[in-house]
Amino acid sequence: MLTVDFERLGLRAEDRLLDLGCGLGRHSFEALLRGADVISCDLALTELVSVAEMSKLLRADGGFLGRRSHVLVQGDGAFLPFADHSFDKVIAAEVLEHVPDDNAVLRELHRVLKPDGVLAVTVPAWLPEKICWKISSEYHAPAVVGGHVRIYAEKELRQKLNAGGFNPGVSHRAHALHSPYWWLRCAVGVHNEIHQNWSVRLYHRLLEWDIVAAPWLTRSAEKVLNPVLGKSLVVYAMRSSNAKEVAFVA
Repeated sequence: MLTVDFERLGLRAEDRLLDLGCGLGRHSFEALLRGADVISCDLALTELVSVAEMSKLLRADGGFLGRRSHVLVQGDGAFLPFADHSFDKVIAAEVLEHVPDDNAVLRELHRVLKPDGVLAVTVPAWLPEKICWKISSEYHAPAVVGGHVRIYAEKELRQKLNAGGFNPGVSHRAHALHSPYWWLRCAVGVHNEIHQNWSVRLYHRLLEWDIVAAPWLTRSAEKVLNPVLGKSLVVYAMRSSNAKEVAFVA
């Protein structure tokens, strides 16, 4: 399930991409399949182990055709272990809402991105996230160690991108069908196992079916609902090479 639109990101074969906060590697694997060289970076070692295992399986199946470089790095977004101007593209998906100093992370991403490189940053969208916080204090920090520490309005995110040296351009929302699922989880007990509540269990099955089958009905419904209920906000921004640079557009 991809949150970033790779056409808007402008990823090209042989680009070097950093997937910061890679999680289980969904964006990393898509970039590899599109012919990019990828560094998957995450603070959690357990996530990187899972990514490594999946990468081996995909290589064995010929998914990367044995040509692309895939490096796994355990690292902190505020202190990235990479040289200046190392990457053509950067993805930071669902990262900034977790870190105490999001401005420090944006400064680091600006440093490692090449001039005129493109950053795709995704955060939980304001309205769905606000509802989750209202329903349950157990959904976010401090109740959850490493959980969400802030809620972004798009205007604030754009201002922070500007302050970090980026020119934010196009944006969109994604995963509208996931917003009611998390409201339901918050209402019945966000830390309960999925199987413990019949409504959560059924909704989870619906989401799994949607991800695997991608039926026309749910794809169309999500496209209509995304502008209002999309769980994630995605903003694409070009690294400013000078103060007079024109803002990036898709």
